[in-house]
Amino acid sequence: MELTHSALNDLLARLTEPSGSLHLSLDIDPHTLVERLADRHGAPRILVLDGFTDPTVDESCGVALLTLLEGRGVTIRAWAYGGQWIGAGTARDAQGIIRPVLVTAPRRIQAPPAGMTGQDENWVERLIGITGWTSPPRRPNVDWAQVEAGVGTRLPSDYKRMVETFGEGAFDAYLNLNQEPWTHLKEDGLLIWAGTEHENLYCWQTNDGDADRWPVTVQTFDGELVPFDCPAAEFVCRILLDPHHPFTMAHYFDTHWFMNYRENE
Repeated sequence: MELTHSALNDLLARLTEPSGSLHLSLDIDPHTLVERLADRHGAPRILVLDGFTDPTVDESCGVALLTLLEGRGVTIRAWAYGGQWIGAGTARDAQGIIRPVLVTAPRRIQAPPAGMTGQDENWVERLIGITGWTSPPRRPNVDWAQVEAGVGTRLPSDYKRMVETFGEGAFDAYLNLNQEPWTHLKEDGLLIWAGTEHENLYCWQTNDGDADRWPVTVQTFDGELVPFDCPAAEFVCRILLDPHHPFTMAHYFDTHWFMNYRENE
């Protein structure tokens, strides 16, 4: 069976909502199955490898998938997608035959409320909680001195911690976090730290000498500049949670995640 994206959609549609497992035909290549899902959802988390379950797996990283498989997983990888866990790989069926498998389970994150205030708020910690992020820091050893020398300015500390923590990827598979700011708008006093598939650019207004005081300015796809009196991490928290924010992402998902582009940074 050729596992096209359309065929994958059909297989996923056969799973019972909100959770279920589906042992697949032996003519489906489990490696291709994982690759197709990775194309959509980024780098997966390995839950089971060669029959051995990662002992750190818990509710925050997809243990519900393994519960559905009743300990029969052989190699299982997992992805977060909104309020759902998606798992794929191989598992033993009721007759003990190792077969390709798809499995889904609900994903629940207790996100902080949308009404967030306070000058001393740690917005990156909030963002970790909102996305249910449990992975180790993806880029803890970034040479920021070299990056800042290339950009020509010091960068905000909350942005640097976002990059160190999350690495390369996108919030809700939509807001791409730049690993280094783009500088081609610098003549306007703007540096671009993120962007979206709708071609909105998330920038800083860099007129203040203190980088940690730079406010966010959004340059929309049609060139309009929309200023916000907050730093980058706070801006991301607010658009994830506040349905009334002009650039909200809260209309699309009740539960949020960070989609990794690379399994290893």
